[in-house]
Amino acid sequence: MRPSPDELRDLLRRARTIAVVGLSPKPIRPSHSVTRYLQEAGYRIIPINPGHERILGEQSYPTLEAAGRDHAIDIVNVFRRSEHAGDVVDQALALRPTPLLIWLQQGVEDQAAAQRAAAAGIPFVMDDCLAVEHRHLEV
Repeated sequence: MRPSPDELRDLLRRARTIAVVGLSPKPIRPSHSVTRYLQEAGYRIIPINPGHERILGEQSYPTLEAAGRDHAIDIVNVFRRSEHAGDVVDQALALRPTPLLIWLQQGVEDQAAAQRAAAAGIPFVMDDCLAVEHRHLEV
């Protein structure tokens, strides 16, 4: 259930912490540049990447579940291939408190995961760029 532009703007204004699943430490990668933009916009970033201890100056976690033990996560932003997105969405749905928003980045789609998020009442966006929407909505 993709939120309306007004609902999305409100969610992005309320959010403080974004877990970025698949965040790369390489500046050339889209996950890095998008996340750096969000960090500079004032969000707390929680990297999820088992191969690195720190990314963009923040402690990296091996799993979303591990990050959720230490942080309340408002948005789960997913930079994983579509075939892995459903597992990440299921992990996000298991977080307590549940996130305000689950976001699958541009090129990442999973209709079944979208239905599970909708059934749980969690707003869901897929195949879109969070940084582009953030700028567009003038949050």
